Amino acid sequence: MTTATATGPPETLPGPRREGPPDLRLVAPALAAWAAAAAALTATGWAVAVAAGTGALAAGALMAGALMVGGGDGGATGLRGLRGGAAAGSPCQLDGGTSGSRGSQGGAATGSRGSSGGVVGLPGPQGGAASDPPEPRAPQGGAPAGPPGPRDGSPAAARGPWRGIVVALAAVLLCAAAGAAVGALRGTEARRGPLPELARRQAGVTVEATVTADPRATRPHARGAVHAAPGVVIGAEAAKVAAGGVTSVVRTPVLLIAPPSWAGLLPSTRVRAEGRLALPFRAGGSGPPPAAVLRIGGREPPAVVGGPSTVQRVAARFRAGLRAATDGLAPDARALLPGLVVGDTSRVPEDLDDAFRATGMTHLLAVSGSNLAILLAVLVGPPHLAARAERRGLAARLGVPLRATAVLGSGLVLGFVVVCRPEPSVLRAAACGLVLLLALATGRRRSLLPALAAAALLLVLYDPWLARSPGFLLSVLATGALLTLAPRWSAALQRRGVPRRPAEALAAAAAAQAVCAPVIAVLAERVSLVAVPCNLLAEAAVAPATVLGFAAMAVSPVAPPVAEWLARLASWPASWAATVARTGADLPGAELGWPGGWAGGLLLAAVTAAAVLAARGLLRSPWACAGCALLLLVAIVRPAPLTRAVTGWPPPGWRLAACDVGQGDALVLAAGEGSAVVVDAGPEPRAVDRCLRALGVDRVPLVLLSHFHADHVDGLPGVLRGRAVGAVETTSLAEPPGRAAFVRREAGRAHVPVTTARPGERGRLGELEWEVLWPPPAGTSAVAEEGPNDASVTLLVRSGGLTALLLGDLEPPAQHALAEAHPELPAVDVLKVAHHGSAHQDPQLIRRLRPRLAVVSAGAGNPYGHPSPRTLGALREQGAAVVRTDTDGPVAVTGSGATVTAVARTTT
Repeated sequence: MTTATATGPPETLPGPRREGPPDLRLVAPALAAWAAAAAALTATGWAVAVAAGTGALAAGALMAGALMVGGGDGGATGLRGLRGGAAAGSPCQLDGGTSGSRGSQGGAATGSRGSSGGVVGLPGPQGGAASDPPEPRAPQGGAPAGPPGPRDGSPAAARGPWRGIVVALAAVLLCAAAGAAVGALRGTEARRGPLPELARRQAGVTVEATVTADPRATRPHARGAVHAAPGVVIGAEAAKVAAGGVTSVVRTPVLLIAPPSWAGLLPSTRVRAEGRLALPFRAGGSGPPPAAVLRIGGREPPAVVGGPSTVQRVAARFRAGLRAATDGLAPDARALLPGLVVGDTSRVPEDLDDAFRATGMTHLLAVSGSNLAILLAVLVGPPHLAARAERRGLAARLGVPLRATAVLGSGLVLGFVVVCRPEPSVLRAAACGLVLLLALATGRRRSLLPALAAAALLLVLYDPWLARSPGFLLSVLATGALLTLAPRWSAALQRRGVPRRPAEALAAAAAAQAVCAPVIAVLAERVSLVAVPCNLLAEAAVAPATVLGFAAMAVSPVAPPVAEWLARLASWPASWAATVARTGADLPGAELGWPGGWAGGLLLAAVTAAAVLAARGLLRSPWACAGCALLLLVAIVRPAPLTRAVTGWPPPGWRLAACDVGQGDALVLAAGEGSAVVVDAGPEPRAVDRCLRALGVDRVPLVLLSHFHADHVDGLPGVLRGRAVGAVETTSLAEPPGRAAFVRREAGRAHVPVTTARPGERGRLGELEWEVLWPPPAGTSAVAEEGPNDASVTLLVRSGGLTALLLGDLEPPAQHALAEAHPELPAVDVLKVAHHGSAHQDPQLIRRLRPRLAVVSAGAGNPYGHPSPRTLGALREQGAAVVRTDTDGPVAVTGSGATVTAVARTTT
């Protein structure tokens, strides 16, 4: 390949330059160690021993064969071919940038400036010429000149490439053997001891454990009719276990589920806890999966046996200082700024967290290499000037020598890891950052991609559980995409007239999304259609929020007023990021349902690859690009008339709809164009919000909550979000009191009045009419006092000739009393079956109502067996057609009388 050398400063290079081939020599060994470690963590010991031993012996045999066949020089040549980590090129840059290369003997890359803020070969410590000897220049149009050696056609020249391949294969086998060995050892360590057996027996134990991670608040959720109690989840390592009078000394990972009073524990704290063990649901996080889960009863604070380390106390002081500095900010900035700076998401509310997930921006809350890259850029300047005389960082402004700058940077990296905690992305970023700083200190030049591969290899060998960490995989994939795909995509866009800065930003966001989306689909079963534009819009806010936030944290212990002032400045970009996330998540087509599991991930990877190949041709046609952009915009915005014409949902003239909200109730009664009465809100805000958006409902004159169980009221924030709501009406029995208080609190935040439904109450909105039949006035019937279910508000609804009875969760006694209290109760077209179709139904009421259509709202795979086969059989015996949300998805009802029709839509 012919290359051109620019003699001027990097800023004067015209346009995007052509990149050389990436240096992939360390990629294969890193992947081999990664795969072997992941497989060995749960494999049997003897199988791993045989595989690792065979791999090591094969590697030794290959290396010996290469040395014997090629002699000393041949072996050295092969070893030189493997020095990916020491290949000439550009230093390790974090989460961005590119590295150019010139072709050379053995594929070694020489330093040259790349696009997107790429880096150049680093000169020596004094900022002058590089300490490495210059490579021979290739003649124009000819092959690159190599070092003196055998000429083409000689036997030594023919054997040279084969020796390099043999040595490379030996390195792959050796790394795989090492990964398998460390994986087997760590996997055995996590499974040994008495804890797994005690967990299988669900034994009560006393455990002394060392906290290994910050406590995380459990996300509030409805568990059937009950709202799960708040608590915290704490990763720990058990040191002593006492059960049945026997005390064992162990070293086993354990997960503590503790009351909120344990939320202040710091990593490295040793605590004593009593509770009951259980087997873990699934492995998760970057560390080893817990061998057991210890559920701690009571509300008492933890019994601390040993305090946290000095380092953790100092880190906690800085984190607390940042939280204190943000106390006076607007809600979104107060919640988001600690997450953007140090990954502290303890204040992020559920709806904002959902918005970041829907827009593919969760990486902003999980501290990654981009944060560290920003801090290092402030210290050493732009990466392509990091080791040159004209470097622009803070250290250069203060006259700090280059090697002293590297030492300061190393301290910054270590402090970053301590304060932000050693999460997978943080560890990967720290490893790459230390490689960069080592290059600055020694004057040696490093290739970017081999540095990433070396960092991944070392980290997997240090902690093989990272090989199974989704966070670590996403971090490495995103960084790899920024180093390989983004520069080429940016260059392609620039060749077609896109300005350099927008091209670089667009290429970086698209490349990261392309490689990470299949992994996200495996885990979340959804694909974000707004991830690229939302990340582009939020990108400008990340750097100022990070720098100002870290500055506020750094000065908080000594100058709190200055920290508050800096936090206020940082709140502006943080609020912008939150606004982008909320706005993007509110778009109807922000997310697209996708098959989960590895099959879904592979399918999305294939679709993405096909789209990338098609884009190469589309970029040549401005009209084709405009057409694709318009189609994407339509898919995201989803105009209601077009959506209805394409999907048939919602069906024209729909009168009643049952939302698919899982194990719970949420019914929608049409009250005009864009308007509806909502009866119950389900257990989860996002589900009911998504349903209402699909139905085109943006005005809710009335929200009627049949009773206060969590599976009927916990989704209320989703109904209130972004809609004009007139009033919330509830039952007269405020049980359970915690959920009744929740409803009043959420309605108060939205400035919506709360009233109580009364029997005989009637309402009308256009063609929609309803009458409250139940419960009777408080104190007039013992039935309504037996529990929240029997106090459910029951509605008789009429809409354009359609009649429907909504029974809430009434039990048989209340159903029987309802029929007796209303002898005039007519047969109905639609029956919302009580209590999710449970077996507890009054057969006389079903026979009296003779519904044409029975709607059952239940969650797929719910643990209660809803709906009951007996109930379904009784309904069908009366001639009712049965539709159910757990199998049919959302259901809309049209027509009336003999023409009543249910239209089901598969949830997407």
